Amino acid sequence: MQETDMKEKLQKIIEAYDELQAKMGDPAVLADQKEYNRLAKEYASQGPLAKKAAEYVAAMDDLEAAKEMLSDADMKEFAQEEIASIEAKLPQLEEDIKFMLIPADPADEKDTIVEIRAGVGGDEAGIFAGDLFKMYERFISSKMHKPNNFTSGQIYESVLKKERRGEYLGKTVQVIPHITNEIQEFIARGAASAHGGKPDVCVVEIGGTVGDIESLPFVEAVRQMSFRVGRNNTCFIHLTLCPWIKSAGELKTKPTQHSVQKLREEGVYPDVLLCRAECMIPENERAKISLFSNVPMENVISVADASTIYEVPLMLHAQHLDEIVCKKLGLETKPADLSAWADIVHKLKNPIHNVTIGMVGKYVDYADSYKSLNEALTHAGIHTSTKVSIRFIDSTKIEENGTDCLKGLDGILVPGGFGKRGTEGMIQAIEYARVNKIPFLGICLGMQCAVIEFARHVCGLGGANSTELDPGTPHPVVALLTEWKDHSGAVQRRDESSDLGGTMRLGRQEVPVAPNTLAHKIYGDVVAERHRHRYEVNNSYVPQFEEKGMVISAKTPLEHLPEMMELHNHPFFFAVQFHPEFTSNPRFGHPLFKAYIEAAVKHREAAEEAEKAEA
Repeated sequence: MQETDMKEKLQKIIEAYDELQAKMGDPAVLADQKEYNRLAKEYASQGPLAKKAAEYVAAMDDLEAAKEMLSDADMKEFAQEEIASIEAKLPQLEEDIKFMLIPADPADEKDTIVEIRAGVGGDEAGIFAGDLFKMYERFISSKMHKPNNFTSGQIYESVLKKERRGEYLGKTVQVIPHITNEIQEFIARGAASAHGGKPDVCVVEIGGTVGDIESLPFVEAVRQMSFRVGRNNTCFIHLTLCPWIKSAGELKTKPTQHSVQKLREEGVYPDVLLCRAECMIPENERAKISLFSNVPMENVISVADASTIYEVPLMLHAQHLDEIVCKKLGLETKPADLSAWADIVHKLKNPIHNVTIGMVGKYVDYADSYKSLNEALTHAGIHTSTKVSIRFIDSTKIEENGTDCLKGLDGILVPGGFGKRGTEGMIQAIEYARVNKIPFLGICLGMQCAVIEFARHVCGLGGANSTELDPGTPHPVVALLTEWKDHSGAVQRRDESSDLGGTMRLGRQEVPVAPNTLAHKIYGDVVAERHRHRYEVNNSYVPQFEEKGMVISAKTPLEHLPEMMELHNHPFFFAVQFHPEFTSNPRFGHPLFKAYIEAAVKHREAAEEAEKAEA
């Protein structure tokens, strides 16, 4: 697409977005709830594209202005720098916009899942993009298991199986009572999965948006459940949106009012409103929300944008949310002690060191693709007093342009993934880290790529690869494991024709760690981390690797599968087959990520000393 054509098309998108905003303020639309909701949904969906479009148009305008300055001798040097800067960012903006212009299938829910959490017991649970409130393990001490997450698909599958077994005695299966009863059973099962089956409080989150057809059975189920257990034993908290209209300089409470109205129509009366907004909601606006939603004003809580997600508990505590909930449930508790959270936020905002980590992956265009890894690095920064800046590097760009983009990094991290695309760029990045003594951490596919790189360039095994990436490789140093025992001791089998889902090595496994290794220094005698992968390092090549200096610092006790590898002639070259990021949290961090960031800090300090010596 030509730049002029692109600019004209994007200007039309911006104009359409502005027209949509104007329509939403029309009194006739405000009076028609259904039409307003339709426009609001369209407005929200078009927002990201309109923002990118505005960035592109502004960049093009700046480019034209800079080109005009070239004729001025005094401004020529500045203009040239400005042109180079703008032209460097235009391709990425154009790529982002082209991606956004691709229509999405609203029925394909799998595309909304960007991260899969592997549970302690070897189960998978999906986390929706950007929804940090689902990542409960980062905020509480409880560990999540299979019963702590369920989807509509699981509910319907369970009901259909019961009907096939004859448990409904031939009755017609209906949404009410069969689906809603099943949802309540799943909730009760999740509550009973911890604390000996006798928890004091069960927190239930229903995803989606009020009014959507997908969430209706769930809302009805919790309405029935509140009636069954008693309203004094139930507290409904509704998360709503209060958008700030920048052009009007005004905070809008109408979306919150409509959302509460719709929820009340479905039979659920919220006790507390959490109102998301860019800034704290003024008293008069909170009073308006309280009046129109029939919720006490002190129960209308502002959830403003924060510099870090870990400020949110402090923000909610300052508005007495914890006291409100405990009072509603009749719980007599000690005053909350959030000193640990205050300490976390203080360390985040007052670092002593600074490092830049290059994350070389294939999904770097999506902010939350590596969310758990991003957070684990942040947690390590908290516990090492370090500001960790992450530079996302597309591994396919390394394949095209080489490794110059890796210069100046204090550490290189290659994360997990599936498929061939971009893996050669990952291997190049790993070789760069090994040769230039830059701290390196490989996770899952990152470890497999590290093994491939070592096999090719240290062991001299030309064409070495994974059978996932090259089925005809002469040296399959990474291959498909066909048989293994899971955490319960049951034998699991798979082959190349097996389904991709449900045939992975999943869940937490305890593995002994070899003494006198970096792994032992980090983990101690035993490592117990969560897995999510199908391919393994080929044991038949391990003797050759070890002869050339690779240290396999942990192997599974039954199959002797390599779990961790390291190089002792390197400041920090470490790779693992599991996913340590799944067990990191802000209060305690994670020993592996802390060791990695400490190594990056040492690398940064050594580089700075070398620069001073040269000066």
